[in-house]
Amino acid sequence: MVTALYSLAGTLTLWALGATLRGGLVEPGVAMAFGGLIVVGELTRWGAGEGEREPAPLASAGALAYALLGANAGHPTRHGVLQVIAVVVAAALVGSVPHVAVGRGPSPDQAARRVLTVAFAAVCFQPLYNAGLLDRWFGHGPYFALVLLLLLVLTALCDAVVAALLVHARTPYRYGPLLRDELRGLLGIGSAVCATGAVIALAVAVAGLWALPVFCVPLLLAQLAFRRYAAVRTTYRQTITSLARATEVAGYTQPGHARRVAALSRAVGRELGLCEPELTVLEYAALMHDIGQLSLLDAVPAGATAPLPAAEQRRIALLGGAVVRQTGVPAGVAVIVERQADPWREQPLPARIVRAVNAYDDLAGGSTAPGSSLNALEQLRLGTGRDYHPQVVESLARILARGSLTPVPPG
Repeated sequence: MVTALYSLAGTLTLWALGATLRGGLVEPGVAMAFGGLIVVGELTRWGAGEGEREPAPLASAGALAYALLGANAGHPTRHGVLQVIAVVVAAALVGSVPHVAVGRGPSPDQAARRVLTVAFAAVCFQPLYNAGLLDRWFGHGPYFALVLLLLLVLTALCDAVVAALLVHARTPYRYGPLLRDELRGLLGIGSAVCATGAVIALAVAVAGLWALPVFCVPLLLAQLAFRRYAAVRTTYRQTITSLARATEVAGYTQPGHARRVAALSRAVGRELGLCEPELTVLEYAALMHDIGQLSLLDAVPAGATAPLPAAEQRRIALLGGAVVRQTGVPAGVAVIVERQADPWREQPLPARIVRAVNAYDDLAGGSTAPGSSLNALEQLRLGTGRDYHPQVVESLARILARGSLTPVPPG
């Protein structure tokens, strides 16, 4: 699937660049203006490692606006689908040069998504507009704006489908939850990108190219706000990770235990269909699931709570929940930590995941040896009557069998 999408994007790019170089630019002033906007958007892109769905919102909005541009100051434009793709690709390449030079350029997935999304929007709009059909059917009033809005919605859905396909092809996770996460992501910066693209196209049609800088300012401000939010969120996660290591530093748990449990819990949660916000809460709870051991006078041998009596496990879990509630993390994190020692039929799904994964890591001792892993899984299966949810255990077994998770070193 990845190869097919890359091949389609590459074929469209080569075809568009070749046709544009051979025939020259139609209305080069308009093309240069939108190309410049995309270059600026790429220059202000977020770091590739920040994990955001849309790292270059201004460039994406400019590309969508050019794909849906029908007029310039009341005069019909004549650029077609291939020129749209060529201008977007060329401008994106120019704007990405500084990022590539420092190793933070756009990923192949992002580049393919941009080409396919813009091509979809241009194919839906440009042929109909250039043939005069949109003018004949809808005129230039509010119905035309509704058509643009509908095309933007379809384009956003196309982008979500492609993004989910790319992730699904690279990972063992189910396609449905991945698509749901992408669709939920459209409610954030994605909706701002689509709205700005539509507004720019409509504004240029009436006021000309002077509308470009005016209507880009709101998105630039929104991008700045999102970047600050992302920075705060990154710092927040780093703080939680550091707090989770307190049990390791104090010698209560084995080195790397919390990170291993968090990574495996997130993988199991994604396979079982949890959405991104739920996965974040699950990861935080998994990182802090042993924080209650700091309240103990005597450390648990090897930090392993799975072999302890049920009453002692529950006491440590409640102590941990009390500590977590003082850290300011979402209340759901504390609930998972508190309920991780309950019988699985009384637990919410995230608590079931943390309990099973924690027990697996305790029983395997952090070892990746096949014998240790199989023995630990066998003990979990024997405990599915009361302690561990069978579906969670089998999901964990599938993930371990695939070896799709990057091992977390013990140190």
